[in-house]
This record gives sequence, C-alpha cells and structure tokens, in this order.
Amino acid sequence: MVVSISGLSSPLALKLIDSTHDKQIETMSSSGQYARAVETFKERIGSISSPEELVKDYEVYSFVMKAFDLEDQIFGRAMIRKILESDPADKSSLVNKLTDDRFTDLNEAMGFTAEGGEQVVPDFTDADWQQGIIDKFFEQTLTNSYSDENENVGVALTFRDKVDSIDNWFDVLKNEDLSTFFRTALGLPKEMASIDVDKQAQLLAKSYDLSKLSDPDEQERLMTQFMAIADVENPQTSNIKSAALTILQSSTSLTSSIIQITWNVAPVAFSTYSLYR
Repeated sequence: MVVSISGLSSPLALKLIDSTHDKQIETMSSSGQYARAVETFKERIGSISSPEELVKDYEVYSFVMKAFDLEDQIFGRAMIRKILESDPADKSSLVNKLTDDRFTDLNEAMGFTAEGGEQVVPDFTDADWQQGIIDKFFEQTLTNSYSDENENVGVALTFRDKVDSIDNWFDVLKNEDLSTFFRTALGLPKEMASIDVDKQAQLLAKSYDLSKLSDPDEQERLMTQFMAIADVENPQTSNIKSAALTILQSSTSLTSSIIQITWNVAPVAFSTYSLYR
C-alpha cells in the first residue's frame, strides 16, 4: 500500500515520500500482484527478439509500457511497434517526429533498432538490464500514485528524475511535467504552452541559465520554489485527514526540521500579444 499524501502541502508530502521511499518499494515488490508481474517479466522477456513479439505478449508488453509511463498508450500496439522499429538517428523516423520524450526513452532502452535502421536482437537476458526496467516500473508506479493525490508533487518528482538528462530547453519542452515545472518555478505564464515551441525555448532561455542545473543545491532551490508557487496557484486540498499527516504530526523530529524559506521572485507579466512578438 502506497503511503497517502492526501491533504499535505507539497514540501511536506515530498519529505514523507523521501523518508518512506525504500519501505514503499519493499512493500510493493513483495505484494502478490507486483511480485507476479515481475516474475512474468523476468521469465519471458529473454525470449523476445523483435518489436512484433513484444507487443504480442501482453503481460510483458504492458509491464514495459508502465515502466516508461506509457500505460495510456498500451492499446496502440501498431504505433508502438513502429516506434520500436524507428531509426533513432533518422530525424524523419516516427520516434523523432513525436514530441513526447517517453517514446524516445522507450526506443532507446529496448534497442531493437540501431542507428542506420538496422534491426537488432537485444540481449534481454542480461540481469542488470532487467533490473533497470523493474526499478523503473516501481519508481513510475509510485510517482503516478503520488501524482494522483497531489499533481504538484508528481511534477516535482518528474523534475528530480529527469533533471540530469536536461541538455537544452527542447529537452524540457518535450515533457509536459518538465514544461510545467519550469514555467511555474520561473513565474512564467501558462499561456506560453500555446505558442510556437521555438518561441517558448527563447523565452525560457532568457529567464534561466540551464548550466546552473549541474549544482544540486540549485536543483533543490528550484524544487522549493516550484512547490511553494504551485501550491498557491494549484492548491491540492482534501477534507480527509490522511494517515500520512497523522504520522508527521506525531514525529517532532520530522516536523521540527522544516525551515521557512523566502525569496524574491520577479513578477513576469505577459499579454497574449507580447508572447508572440
């Protein structure tokens, strides 16, 4: 059972998530439903040699899709097969025409197609590779569960997971949660999402220097700033007093470590007209 964060502020919810993370993974992996799914994946993935075979094995296929947060795309088997057969180096291939980075991650991790379009038979018997997919499955399952209760926390967790892979603003803009994170943390208007991607990248570049993300302290500062603003703009409320809140209220060591942080965020005002200039 994933710990509930219903009714908690985003910073407090994230603190609870971090303090119980390992226990949550242990509990999930030992439960019957998830244990069977993992065992099925490990037993059958090694015999799969092509995208066609993968999409035909529903249990293994759905496990992989959930690991890459693509559960909403499971029934699009024909499209997923074409994505897995796409040449990752060809800008005109299907996987590179799609703006959602989940498909790119899936194509790269499964490795059915080499650069140049050559079809490859990956070694899915590799224990380290299997464990990597299993870890992604559990992490994504947790993130989705938390996001269902507090979408601000879900966005923050996505930032934490993907921040080290951000090289440019287009890496941000092809991920919905990352786009939301930076627009909110930098005080930029939501209307930005409706304008041309190149213009969005230009506005973001003027607002923030991505090279600063190499500093872990800067990452934490942005996380704190995002959650404070997001909880005001998009409050996550609940009338139910969660078990998580009870736990935290009874733990003086945990609550006493919360520090009030303030900062100055320069207001950014855009009219619809100015966004397109």
